[in-house]
Amino acid sequence: MGADYGTLDEPVTETIMRDVRMVGNKMMCVLNPRKANIQTLKDWDLWGPLILCLMLATLLSWFAPYEQKSLVFASVFVIVWCGAAVVTVNALLLGGNISFFQSVCVLGYCIFPLNIASFMGELVPPNRKALAVYPLFLFYTAIGWLILIAAKRS
Repeated sequence: MGADYGTLDEPVTETIMRDVRMVGNKMMCVLNPRKANIQTLKDWDLWGPLILCLMLATLLSWFAPYEQKSLVFASVFVIVWCGAAVVTVNALLLGGNISFFQSVCVLGYCIFPLNIASFMGELVPPNRKALAVYPLFLFYTAIGWLILIAAKRS
């Protein structure tokens, strides 16, 4: 920030670009956690998780039957946010030292790969959708299993 004005005085375009860069940095932290800067994730925001949740809900409701579009959108939205809250409260009750919104922020950014997976599932013909989704299920199950094994050792 080269100018000598505060955030209340800065131009709207500069504020939006700063927030867009912040969201992009956090997505990169989720995609490549080994190179993630922990301070980036400690500076929580809810814009990125909201955008990613809306993208997932919109994408899944887009391909739902007409009479179920609203239900699918609302269900995805509620499951993502309530699920993140439940997981966060559970971690806090187990003695975790992370703030509520920081945890919700990280969990929200972690649905970014699911957005990509959902989009990829829609690119295949309907009669082969299970064949496209099954490897994704195995992929995320294997990663979850590796995390459980690593957590058990520490």
